[in-house]
Amino acid sequence: MTNLTDFLTAFFPDEDDLIYLRAFKAKDAPDAPDNRPLVEVVTRRRLATDAELQNRMIAANKTVLKLLVEGNSIRSTERITGVHRDTIIDLLVLAGEKCERLLNEKIKGLAVRDVQADEMWGYVGMKEKTKKLQLKSDDTLGDAYTFVAMERHTKLVLAWHLGRRNTRDTVEFTEKLHEATDGRF
Repeated sequence: MTNLTDFLTAFFPDEDDLIYLRAFKAKDAPDAPDNRPLVEVVTRRRLATDAELQNRMIAANKTVLKLLVEGNSIRSTERITGVHRDTIIDLLVLAGEKCERLLNEKIKGLAVRDVQADEMWGYVGMKEKTKKLQLKSDDTLGDAYTFVAMERHTKLVLAWHLGRRNTRDTVEFTEKLHEATDGRF
């Protein structure tokens, strides 16, 4: 047993791993030869404290967000960090909501010199043309436009809006821009 214990200790050198051996009789294991004692190796991880878990989670969240900001895809971030893609998406949604709240609270009535406004086209699920061909009426599918207004010199995002390219969404975007600036630029 001493040799086996030394061997296992070499494989599990981490102090957080508690290794113990349990001998049991063959009657407890039906597929074992009769009356030969068997040895079962059981490892137990020391449970981390709440503070340690929280620190690990914060570090993982930071790493995930850094990778996404640098342009990594969700799946490559999953491979690099070992964090599941659903968790990454949840973290991305949470970070986006907090950024939106921060933008709405802090960017109000700013005096700006020049504003650049643009729109970016994309689609959700399928393009509008395909949606019409398939006779789908779901409003969450099809073309999507992201309207963005930035201060030209500082590159500060003043307002943004995600919607369709129609009067209602354009007016909503310009109202957000009006709230973010002092109205003159």
